[in-house]
Amino acid sequence: MSLGLLLLAVAVLLWPGRRRLDRARLATDDVGGPLGRLAAPFRRLPVPLVAGCAAAATASLVSTGLVAGVAGLCGVLAARAWIAGRRAAREQADLASLAEALGALGAELRSGRSLEAAAPAAAAAGGNERCGRALVLAVRAPDVAVPTTPGPLEQALARISSAVLLSGRTGCSLASIVGAVEDDLRARLRNARELRAATAGPRSSAFLLAGLPLLGLLMGSGVGADPWHVLTATGPGNALLVAGVGLEIAGVAWSGQLVERALR
Repeated sequence: MSLGLLLLAVAVLLWPGRRRLDRARLATDDVGGPLGRLAAPFRRLPVPLVAGCAAAATASLVSTGLVAGVAGLCGVLAARAWIAGRRAAREQADLASLAEALGALGAELRSGRSLEAAAPAAAAAGGNERCGRALVLAVRAPDVAVPTTPGPLEQALARISSAVLLSGRTGCSLASIVGAVEDDLRARLRNARELRAATAGPRSSAFLLAGLPLLGLLMGSGVGADPWHVLTATGPGNALLVAGVGLEIAGVAWSGQLVERALR
């Protein structure tokens, strides 16, 4: 009980207050924009540690220390998976916004507007302040190094910067290159949507299988077998609990890796 209260106190102390969240939302990072401000609290705080402490504290208040440790581990892994999912969704949103901005940029250039005047309008058309700033930087300062973090967004910005430099040196059409980069981004997004739709069934099956042990515990309790007491209050049950949770985590991780490989 005391261990649970201690862990719960640590989780409460680590969890950001409303003022800290507001300051983090108003603060700008190296990339700026709403997405950067929204992600700032999650980069500055040990979210998996907080989730693990909270889960362990809650479990220790109602069960044994072993269950608390298992719950803490599951909380850490669940928080990491949640952060990874948010990051992937943010990347897809950035690509979609950049594709819209490049479409507007190509249309502006084909209508005869100068690159300096077309860039801000295209950035606003994308609806994403962070991607808009990156696009304006790639257009107005193409000699400035684009972030080297590998990814479709950085690759597209690097191609735009190279196209601007090439157009400035040789006088070639920039609108056609911008259109080609836009088509590539839209093809990537379309392919990602098709792959997610194709893997929706396997992901649902993996999620269902992951929840079957909990269903088994409920069914056992319903017939009066009390499997939870066996798993938490006996030596063989503790060993089976640890082994079962380990296999469950390994199975979920393996299924996730299979789906991730299919999405690449």
